[in-house]
Amino acid sequence: MASSSSYNSPCAACKFLRRKCMPGCIFAPYFPPEEPQKFANVHKIFGASNVTKLLNELLPHQREDAVNSLAYEAEARVKDPVYGCVGAISFLQRQIQRLQKELDAANADLIRYAYNEIPPALPPHPGLNPVQSMAPARSRPIQLSRRVDNQAGGFNYQQPLAFPLPYAFPWNENPSGNNDEGGSQDGM
Repeated sequence: MASSSSYNSPCAACKFLRRKCMPGCIFAPYFPPEEPQKFANVHKIFGASNVTKLLNELLPHQREDAVNSLAYEAEARVKDPVYGCVGAISFLQRQIQRLQKELDAANADLIRYAYNEIPPALPPHPGLNPVQSMAPARSRPIQLSRRVDNQAGGFNYQQPLAFPLPYAFPWNENPSGNNDEGGSQDGM
């Protein structure tokens, strides 16, 4: 009876299959006796002979990953006979897509917030009053003229055009309204 006290319990696979667990049992390292449901699910979905063939074809360092994968797939198939692990993967992919959309929306909000906080790129013109300098450059129309004729290199402008530009030219803005600031526009 001394041999019965040193007797180890069979692995979950051999116990499930009701056979004697031999010292070189291929299932013993991967299906411990404490996890009988793990082998039961794998056996139900894949069959013991198919799992044996698979494990014998793999290198010893690859077997543990293969058994974990088989156990995961078998458990998913038992829980969801139609979709199995594909249903879980699809659920996770949809969740990733939803979270990616939320992340993109949050990044867009951050960019919008940061854009509104950026000060103007050009400093205000020294001749402008504070109200004009606080207004965005786009809202201040710039007076440009269309060239009608060119006589001997002189510039003769007759029809002013007003439209907003994305930025203001400091030399085009004149807060006083007169065009005579130390020079004439007739010649260069």
